Amino acid sequence: MAGKRLRLDSKFQLNKCNKRSKGDNDRISQLPDDILVDILSLLSVKEAARTSVLSSRWVNLWRHTSSLDFRADAALARIRKNCKNRDLWREEGRKYEEWVNRVIGSRKSVTLKEFRVCFDLCFSSQESITRWFEFAFMRHVQKLDLDFSVLARYKRFTETHYTLREEFLTRISGGNSCIGFNSLKELSLKCLNVTGQAIEILLRMCPLLEKLVVHRTTQISNLEVCGPSLVLKHFELVYCFGLESVKVSAPNLTSLIGLNADGLLLGNVPMLKEVTVNCLHHYVSIEKLLPTLSCCIYQLEILTLILKSYPKLKSVLPTFPELPKLKKLVVEYWSDGDESLMGLIHLIRASPNLQEFVLELLMGKPSKSHRKEKRTTQLPHHHLKVVKLCGYDGRSSKVELVRYILKNSVVLEKIVIDPLDPIKRGLQLRLKDLERLQTARRCAKQQLEGRIPQHVELVIL
Repeated sequence: MAGKRLRLDSKFQLNKCNKRSKGDNDRISQLPDDILVDILSLLSVKEAARTSVLSSRWVNLWRHTSSLDFRADAALARIRKNCKNRDLWREEGRKYEEWVNRVIGSRKSVTLKEFRVCFDLCFSSQESITRWFEFAFMRHVQKLDLDFSVLARYKRFTETHYTLREEFLTRISGGNSCIGFNSLKELSLKCLNVTGQAIEILLRMCPLLEKLVVHRTTQISNLEVCGPSLVLKHFELVYCFGLESVKVSAPNLTSLIGLNADGLLLGNVPMLKEVTVNCLHHYVSIEKLLPTLSCCIYQLEILTLILKSYPKLKSVLPTFPELPKLKKLVVEYWSDGDESLMGLIHLIRASPNLQEFVLELLMGKPSKSHRKEKRTTQLPHHHLKVVKLCGYDGRSSKVELVRYILKNSVVLEKIVIDPLDPIKRGLQLRLKDLERLQTARRCAKQQLEGRIPQHVELVIL
């Protein structure tokens, strides 16, 4: 708070801390109003509004909170249960839109720490969404999160119903002293269209912006995130089809998530510690992976690679240079059938200080296989403590990899086996899926339990 006191409107009387009388156990109500408002700001809008029934003193307190988090978990659960019912979808969206408009219309707070909208709205909501942007910026919002992707897996990728245009940003910022971009530190835009020019305008207008997240847009083709004065620390660009190139030169950047290797150009990134690179969509990505990471590969501490089983992958992985500072490696691997996973151990061997390895397996064409295990050169891993294998189904390729890890990990403490297909994470599972999970759990227990040393913990989820 930096010593600042809450500014309430003139009709709202600020109560000071009351002296506690004997037998009075309501210590919360004895706090001054500005502290109570800070506490309410930690709650969602619905949770904070419920406190208005406590007493006459609490009726308006929630209207002064500095954070607005419009969570609607119950409505989203109803839609997920009836995801094909578009009438229900539209009706719940209409109620949500009216609720947000009603709340912001009654707000008393002058500034906002956080404004978060999380729902899936239709084309008719464009006017309201524009109003929400203006509302947030007029209150010098510090954290703005507009997430229209919560039901994205139930609809077509191109179903985005709002476009954040550069003309709108230029208009609301030009000559209007009430609009405040200078306070914005975190911006997250999911499942709305935003152009590369709009992002570059935001970067120029928001000198304190440290976190920028953009998911599910189709209107970015070329983007430059560059500037010696940028304070940006976290940049995330995920599911942005149509993206051709991204140039990044940001001296304070520490994490870069979700970009394709074949369109990424990294420049001045001396602080970069965490990178997620997608090499899934085209084999060219794999060839360009190492040149892309060349300027930062020796400083990385967390690396996530999204890979597919292309023939060229087998020639690239053995040439991977040493990653001396890498502590955590995550590989999302799309494979066909029961092909060997032993090629991935080149990544582990290239990371002499690796402490955690996570492998998420996504099967393209599941098939049975009875091939023999491959013999590999033994090479001890002296720092690997935790291994997690997601998508375990008991096939020989997974067993082969686990056995290698057990033989070569000197200080291993835990192996986590998750039989759930990563693609189905967060979805309501069918009976057939549940049966496969049970079968995979039994396989894991039979195949691995007797091979795990006593000092290693085996967790089967």
